[in-house]
Amino acid sequence: MPLILSVGTAVPEHKINQENIVPFVKELFVSKYPSIDRLLSIFQNGEIQSRYLSKDLSWYSETHSFEEKNQTYVETAIQLSLEALKDCVANKEFLSSEISFDEIDGIIFVSSTGISTPTIDAHIANILPFKSSIKRIPIWGLGCAGGASGIARAFDYCKAHPESNILLITVELCSLTFQKEDLSKSNIIGTSLFADGAAAVLVIGDESKLKERTIHVALPSIEQTHSTLMPNSLDVMGWDVRNSGLFVIFSRDIPSIIKNWLEPVVSNFLSVNNIMLNDVSHFIAHPGGKKVLDAYIDSLEIDETKTKISLDILKKYGNMSSCTVLFVLKEFMKIGKKNEHGLLCALGPGFSSELSLLKWVEC
Repeated sequence: MPLILSVGTAVPEHKINQENIVPFVKELFVSKYPSIDRLLSIFQNGEIQSRYLSKDLSWYSETHSFEEKNQTYVETAIQLSLEALKDCVANKEFLSSEISFDEIDGIIFVSSTGISTPTIDAHIANILPFKSSIKRIPIWGLGCAGGASGIARAFDYCKAHPESNILLITVELCSLTFQKEDLSKSNIIGTSLFADGAAAVLVIGDESKLKERTIHVALPSIEQTHSTLMPNSLDVMGWDVRNSGLFVIFSRDIPSIIKNWLEPVVSNFLSVNNIMLNDVSHFIAHPGGKKVLDAYIDSLEIDETKTKISLDILKKYGNMSSCTVLFVLKEFMKIGKKNEHGLLCALGPGFSSELSLLKWVEC
């Protein structure tokens, strides 16, 4: 089965502490929303301590056109993708020696927070020395589920082409979608959660020679993947595209939807693969927010220690949409042991779930 060999990550230079965002938001909205104090508690209750943004905080108080925001997206997405890629192919926590870009056969690029044609992966391939025959698979619009879906698509490709080495790149600049004129609760919640970042994952097929570069006794093998689309749920999560940009859509029912819907999806997937939830040592969950993590715990009846790493990533980085679960994966890559199982899980627009069953195998 395909193996996950290395993970790299990158964040912008502007680190913002959550306590500094509260007065900024209050000053920005109070004249138009006198009761804003009632909503500001979500900034503390979400347990996020810090986040990284593409621009200095003052930039977000200014008016920017969709064109200007998107140009910033393209420039920053290229920069962060390059940083994450370089971290992935030269990461000494996972690799004995650096992997050259001409050893890569394909790029899967995932994002939902900006638009670029040619896609960002084409820009990257014109900067780094990838071979001209590189396969490119850009994926847009999967939101928070995008990182997990990218793992699944890399799995599909490497099963079909077992000699291949595939780089998954995810980059999300959620802060650039901020709407300072939007008084909706969804916008306030998004402002309390969202952040910017990028991640890159190297997935290799059974016949790849790159597995010799690992410094670990065991690597996570992608055993199987599963996608589920909930019918009649298009309004649960997504973007409302308007003249001034992307406006976030969040249903207040997301935690209860997770609590009632996720358990049978997960249980059925695991049972098909002859695994029980109790057999899963590592719950590699996308931390969409503290309430989302609590809903995982309630729905799956797991101990809260199973979501500790996800919560730690949420505290340090906030919700970076698709790439957040890959930040979580990076931490689990450091501690997994032979024959242990992991479940990588993320939820996104549609409403949808993406699951990958991992097993650490000897290399």
